[in-house]
Amino acid sequence: MSGLRPGAKASALFAADPFKKVYQSMTLTAWITEELTQRLHPAELTVTDESQQHFGHAGWREGGETHFRLYIVSEAFIGKSRVERHRLVNEVLSGAFARGLHALAIQAKAPGE
Repeated sequence: MSGLRPGAKASALFAADPFKKVYQSMTLTAWITEELTQRLHPAELTVTDESQQHFGHAGWREGGETHFRLYIVSEAFIGKSRVERHRLVNEVLSGAFARGLHALAIQAKAPGE
């Protein structure tokens, strides 16, 4: 998938994606990694499934992949506030919420920070 068009929502692109079946067969961890890599071209990226730490809490389900923590360093964040960075990541990953993502902790940095 190519980058986001101005004004395009990631969820709309996911829904219109001709490779949707391929993406749906991926683990959510792999899908998140792929989306962030393709759209934000990170210099560093760590995606951690912390679902087991939330056993029995709201949003948890058998099989995990409900609660994630990510660390991302990308030039896309240069000059952006913390809120703008989080909004950008959430927009890119909006399709993940449709796949069962319940919680996402984000640490987003620009190179050199």
